Amino acid sequence: MKFRALLLACAIASPASAAVTRLSVEKTTPMADGYELLEGHFRGALDPADKNNAQVNDIKLAPRNPAGLVEYRATFAIARPTGSMSGVLVYDVPNRGKGAATAIGDGHVDVVSGWQGDLEDGPGVQLIDVPAAPVTGLAMVRFMNMPAGTTTMPVKGGPQGNQGGRGFDAATAKGARLFTGTSDDRPTEQKEVPHSDWAFADCSSAAFPGKADLTKLCVKGGFDPNLAYTLAFTAKNPKVLGMGFAATRDLVAFLRYDNSSANPLAGKMRWAIGRGVSQSGNYLRALVNLGFNTAENGKIIFDGLNPIVAMRMNSMSYRFASPGGLVGLYEVGNDGINWWSDYDDTVRGTGKHGLLDRCRQDDRCPRIAEIMGSAEFWNLRASADYVGTDLKADIPLPANVRRYYNAGTHHNGGRGGFDLVTPPIAACMLLSNPNPSSDTNRAIFAALVDWVTKGTEPPPSKYPTLAAGDLVTPQNYDKAFPKIPGQPRPAYSPIYQYDFGKGFNVADMTGAMGTTPPRIVKTIPQLMPRIDADGNELDGIHSPLISAPLGSYVGWNITASGFEKGRYCGNTGGYIPFAATKAERLAKGDPRPSLEERYPNHSAYVARVKAQADALVAQRYMLPADAARIVAEAEAAKL
Repeated sequence: MKFRALLLACAIASPASAAVTRLSVEKTTPMADGYELLEGHFRGALDPADKNNAQVNDIKLAPRNPAGLVEYRATFAIARPTGSMSGVLVYDVPNRGKGAATAIGDGHVDVVSGWQGDLEDGPGVQLIDVPAAPVTGLAMVRFMNMPAGTTTMPVKGGPQGNQGGRGFDAATAKGARLFTGTSDDRPTEQKEVPHSDWAFADCSSAAFPGKADLTKLCVKGGFDPNLAYTLAFTAKNPKVLGMGFAATRDLVAFLRYDNSSANPLAGKMRWAIGRGVSQSGNYLRALVNLGFNTAENGKIIFDGLNPIVAMRMNSMSYRFASPGGLVGLYEVGNDGINWWSDYDDTVRGTGKHGLLDRCRQDDRCPRIAEIMGSAEFWNLRASADYVGTDLKADIPLPANVRRYYNAGTHHNGGRGGFDLVTPPIAACMLLSNPNPSSDTNRAIFAALVDWVTKGTEPPPSKYPTLAAGDLVTPQNYDKAFPKIPGQPRPAYSPIYQYDFGKGFNVADMTGAMGTTPPRIVKTIPQLMPRIDADGNELDGIHSPLISAPLGSYVGWNITASGFEKGRYCGNTGGYIPFAATKAERLAKGDPRPSLEERYPNHSAYVARVKAQADALVAQRYMLPADAARIVAEAEAAKL
């Protein structure tokens, strides 16, 4: 084992290795299903003058080694079959550092690695260590949902909580400003806090103004849990986080193309597919847009991409970036290119662009199968991806892109099954939405593999369009949604157009902000998928559960308390069960027909589930094994 690790850790000198200069396998562990897990670190060095690194923001300011290159170090894990391999490398992008290489079967190799450079170390976290640029500039951080009585919060270079935050430091207290707001949906209610009522200080052991400390924020009288706080200040030493894109590019290029003994997959990989959920899918969209699907030697990185519930670019290649952000008020996220085809964003005046512009120039565009659902409209602003910012027409998909929409699902779907009552969600008003999307995910990924490796056309795109009348205004959705006593009305997250000041490239979300917090220019209108009389969506891929509904499955939910009270509740979606009997329905005043009015008996219900499962298999939106499992679950359900 030690000899093998030493062999794999040797320095790499081959030009085919791209920018990976060293790869060390430090641990090998047997896995189930004929796989083994390789874990270790890799190092890389980037040439700031190379055109392939031009979109790494601030790389020309970063410290260099004696050869004039900028270095990084990252973790990786590889799950590889011990027997024959399919030739397919699947790169599963970790989400906020969390992600393990798994035995994914079919002879495929699964790879994960660190890319988000502002994360804290911890168990199971994939990390990358990138340098900081010695520069100062404008930055901001936000604080919300602090427990009552909190007097002091850390001023971390990113979102508070577990989303990251080692990205930069406060440089000075001079010129800093603090704002409070009652809701991200009401930005006009933002108020500046007088300088006499807050300080860069630690008040945990001393009364306000506490002990001066640029790493902490203290508020006189403590933080109000019903408010959100936005701190705008001068920061220093931003980490060059855009190097994470280059590190992914270089690792995959090395594993695909390097034939030296240092590569544990040498000569085995013919294709590579990138897969990412939510933040990780956003990362893949940005990677392609910024030109990182071309290796330094000109070869393609990913032949296929599978972004799941990802509707924007991950904006981390700008100065003082927060890649773990959730795109709350003032956060960079939905501002740049969101669409695959070229679209002229005349509403925001950012010009005509598309996510594939750079890979088209290099002839290095991948085949793309993206999957999303209802929550991506309600909280992640998918409307702009579909119809742009003017809502005039559908933005067409390029020939190399397929889109699959799961009707009535929350963020990446629910747990499935056929339960009449589902668990509540902390802080949300509606029950959890069980409507699954995992079955679609598996079928579409299998189809993407065949598309990449065999050229087999995948199932046709299936999603709501404006041309077919599938998309409506939020106001018309609200009018159509049934009025159910005791249940909330829908809410969604707005899209704001921001003025980030000079020096910020909105289309690519690169550069540096010149105004913090950014000025709100206008609110961008949005559309939502239409619904039937039950409140269930009419268009897209219908799971057997929503085709034989036990209630209303929606992509929105409402926050019950705290700062977000009355707003959209995370990405959870919701579920409102039907009444069991007509008498119960009438007693509650529920306008939706009860279960006994819909299904004469259990056999009739199972037959309806089976019919839809069979249809989905025939259309290749579901695998046969998943269809059989779902029908068995319906037969066993106690309805």
